[in-house]
Amino acid sequence: MLISTEPPTPQLSSLEVYALIKNDLDRVEEMFTRHINSDVQLMSHIGKYLQKTGGKRVRPALLLLSSQAIGSKATENIIRMATVMEFLHTATLVHDDIIDDADIRRGSPSVKAEWGNDIAVLAGDWLYMSAFEITLQERCFEILDILTRVTRQMTEGELIQLTQCGRVEITEREYLDIVHRKTAYLISACCEIGAILAGASPTQQEIMRNFGLKIGIAFQLADDLLDFTSTNEKLGKPAASDLREGKLTLPVIYLCESSNEDVTEKIRKVIKEGEYLSVARDEIVSLVESSGALSRSRKELLRYASEAQALVMDLPENIYRQALVSISSFIINREN
Repeated sequence: MLISTEPPTPQLSSLEVYALIKNDLDRVEEMFTRHINSDVQLMSHIGKYLQKTGGKRVRPALLLLSSQAIGSKATENIIRMATVMEFLHTATLVHDDIIDDADIRRGSPSVKAEWGNDIAVLAGDWLYMSAFEITLQERCFEILDILTRVTRQMTEGELIQLTQCGRVEITEREYLDIVHRKTAYLISACCEIGAILAGASPTQQEIMRNFGLKIGIAFQLADDLLDFTSTNEKLGKPAASDLREGKLTLPVIYLCESSNEDVTEKIRKVIKEGEYLSVARDEIVSLVESSGALSRSRKELLRYASEAQALVMDLPENIYRQALVSISSFIINREN
């Protein structure tokens, strides 16, 4: 299932990008370990479990790269705020798994599955409060304002998504509003805060804020495509799983816009049954592809990634700017 549009070739490989900040990410891990410890033994146990089953640390990496693209070394406060962003992201995942009733996260049992909903709610709350407690050490109202606003927006995004769940009439604009709130604003905050800590000019700060916003949208649109194009082995779940959960992503929204009522009714049946029973999974995947919805979604992904790349070209020329440009290409070429 190939889409014809060719993405730009990345200037650096993902290994080369992470190698640039390996020592700094190691410092983030060390600080994460220190701050995840709690007087409450259970919370320390959960924290260590979350750290062990963590992802690629994309958000701390973006903060580190953003600050160094402006021209700053990874000072202690930059490492501290990179750690904060991972705390916030981890908190959202813990709460998301409760809302989605998800038993698996990154191939391991979720906190909700291991300890139950009550403890998972409190663990997520603890992570949020710890993130803000660490941030207070910066004594920077601008950063606190950004994080407070982002946390509110993420909560609003989750609420809006719940009200839109299963609604086949959802528009592209409504969906992108959810994407902004749930995904893009946090990534934007990582890039902007990295710039602030590096002493960026107001223009550079705005560049990094907008770069993160576009990268965040592109990241989610790549997820939308992978839900239909990736394999079970790479993605860890069957194709078109979002629809089964009542979540209409951009390819399905485009499919509904361009199809007749018969196709829309098939979408409704999948949502109502919560599984591919009356309608075959392969039929939905085929419809999304043949209707042009995948190609149209791919064009939007490429547009956001290209706009992000163009933005950072106004930063000082250095290898960290090169890494930020390359990240846009990684997102386009994601397989999982």
